[in-house]
Amino acid sequence: MEPLSGELTVLRDFRASDLDDYLSVFGDDRVSNWMAFDSYDRTKATEVLNGILERSARDDRPDYMLAVTRRDDDHMIGFARIAPGIPASGPWSAKLGYGVHADHWGRGYATDAAKVMLRFAFGTLRVHRVTAAIGPENAASIAVVKRIGFSYEGHLRDHVFTNGGWRDSLLYSILEDEYADRSSPRHLEP
Repeated sequence: MEPLSGELTVLRDFRASDLDDYLSVFGDDRVSNWMAFDSYDRTKATEVLNGILERSARDDRPDYMLAVTRRDDDHMIGFARIAPGIPASGPWSAKLGYGVHADHWGRGYATDAAKVMLRFAFGTLRVHRVTAAIGPENAASIAVVKRIGFSYEGHLRDHVFTNGGWRDSLLYSILEDEYADRSSPRHLEP
């Protein structure tokens, strides 16, 4: 797939050569503490990255797990994922996930990558609804989804098992018409 560009980031398919950068993100406890997985060692990172490469090569691609890079540098500094759901009796939904290397926190990369993924989800994939499940203590990620128009839906108890225990999640969502309204020129005016 062609890379997707934002104001600060470029999202592209992962490559086998991303392994060291991938491990630096997914092997960092500062990052995985907020995720639904424990930190990876090199063996686990290699296994998971190979799975991403395999899925992204499929004609019936089940998800879009993309490397986040800065516009001026092709090194992976994070990831963004959109996972379309199974269509029920109507339009599609998708789940959004993202993460950025701790050394790059607070610079707007996660927000920019999430915006790019929403544009892709509502435009190219033509979904109706995008959700994000976030740990209640993850104030930075909650701020990201609120900033880009998500609404709070509820509290999911014992939603993920990570870092040796069960963790709750807060569920946020944005609908196609809400996204279209936020993206319209009249909404962007001061």
